[in-house]
Amino acid sequence: MPFAVELLAAALAGWGHAQSFAADNRWWLQLAMVAVLAGLVHRTASARRAGFLGWAYSTAWVVGSTWWLYISMHEYGGLPGWLAALAVFLLGAFLSLYLGVAMWWHVRSGARERLWSPVLFAAVWLLAELARGVLFTGFPWAASGYAHVEGPLTSLAPWWGVYGIGFVAAWIGAAGAKALAAGAHPRGWAPLLGALGLCVVAAAVPHEFTDPTGRLTVTLLQGNVPQDEKFSAEHLPQALEWYAAQLDAATGDLVITPETAIPLLPHQLPEGYWEARRQKMAQGQTAWLVGMPLGSFESGYTNSAVGLAPGVPLDYRYDKYHLVPFGEFIPWGFRWFVEMMNMPLGDFDRGPLGAPSFVVRGERLAPNICYEDLFGEELAARFSDAKVAPTVFANISNIAWFGNTVAIHQHLQISRMRALEFQIPMVRATNTGATAIIDHTGRVTHQLPPYTRAALTGPIQGRTGLTPYAWWASRAGLLPLAAFALLLLVAHQRIWPRRSE
Repeated sequence: MPFAVELLAAALAGWGHAQSFAADNRWWLQLAMVAVLAGLVHRTASARRAGFLGWAYSTAWVVGSTWWLYISMHEYGGLPGWLAALAVFLLGAFLSLYLGVAMWWHVRSGARERLWSPVLFAAVWLLAELARGVLFTGFPWAASGYAHVEGPLTSLAPWWGVYGIGFVAAWIGAAGAKALAAGAHPRGWAPLLGALGLCVVAAAVPHEFTDPTGRLTVTLLQGNVPQDEKFSAEHLPQALEWYAAQLDAATGDLVITPETAIPLLPHQLPEGYWEARRQKMAQGQTAWLVGMPLGSFESGYTNSAVGLAPGVPLDYRYDKYHLVPFGEFIPWGFRWFVEMMNMPLGDFDRGPLGAPSFVVRGERLAPNICYEDLFGEELAARFSDAKVAPTVFANISNIAWFGNTVAIHQHLQISRMRALEFQIPMVRATNTGATAIIDHTGRVTHQLPPYTRAALTGPIQGRTGLTPYAWWASRAGLLPLAAFALLLLVAHQRIWPRRSE
């Protein structure tokens, strides 16, 4: 097969991989596309070609999953269309170097010639995903495990987390390709049977690690404020009025607003606005968690959530820890790029890792803002002490920057994975969607339609306890997974026989 055709096939498979995140129950598509890449890499005799195949696959995967970044840069940032499209491609191409190097090494080291080469394929795949998720602040959006918030691999989430699921999925995909190539030869089927056996064992072992605590009635606000109106002097008063009315009218135990629902610093708000809200809250029984910026020119600014509870004299404050490159801080050497866009961007200060929880009626609520919920290993830092570990996650977001696109559904999948990993519920209050209540099994129990202005009220059941993932990730982050993958690669030269069939 001509190499150009192989490259095209790899890119098409990578694009198909991206579609596995676009809707639920497409986990099978993710496995099939990995099998295509593994088959192409297995066929080639050149490590260099294998590297290009991995790079082409990953570039199509990343670009196909994050194409909506174009909307933020072009429609809201004012970049010319061609430049915004080029920026999305270059980002995907850069982040795909990791998988390119992984596939190059897989062929260069002779790992593909081993009987258990699918396990080694999965090991380099895991290292590539970890690199993309960690290096240069990390961008793990559409990591392969997110395709499996439903399906047979979900039982692995509380043990290994999303990257561990990605490892097993890569093992299955590569083993499937190897089995097809082996035909009736039984040795070629051993890796696939091993992977499926692991999944069966994981599903059969009891994996309910948390216990129910108290119940809260929560109201989640979805303001549906268009991004081009969010900071507009003409439209801002209407948004502030709507949120004020919803906060004042809320009943139940807790009401939560989206990220920067109040987009001004407290001293910039209309006179008496914040004081009136505080007085209203103090007269009721409902606690509030409000997204708003805090700080000053002298002390610096933070993207924050403020918690207020009746009878509690001191406000709770959560400051976002994991900031968005180009949106909340400007990477070194890229100020020229940011200055080309007409966006209210700036350099924010980071909050602490492992911030304390906001306690509401005995439940420990752990806020996270926007795409912080991509970084399960950072959320895990709050579980180092089981006695004060969160019983509920609360994500507040605003992804109106990306229009009415698949980004809404992808972010919901990410939150569902966090619920599966830690086996505690996740509530999401977002500007345009997906505003939802997710239980500890990753199931969406209540949800608002995207791009509507409404309030969602429903119950949540807190959970206490530590999953294996919460235990080891709270102590060592992602290092155990990286060490596991490296040990596999080191051991393959000595343990596994050097023949494929």
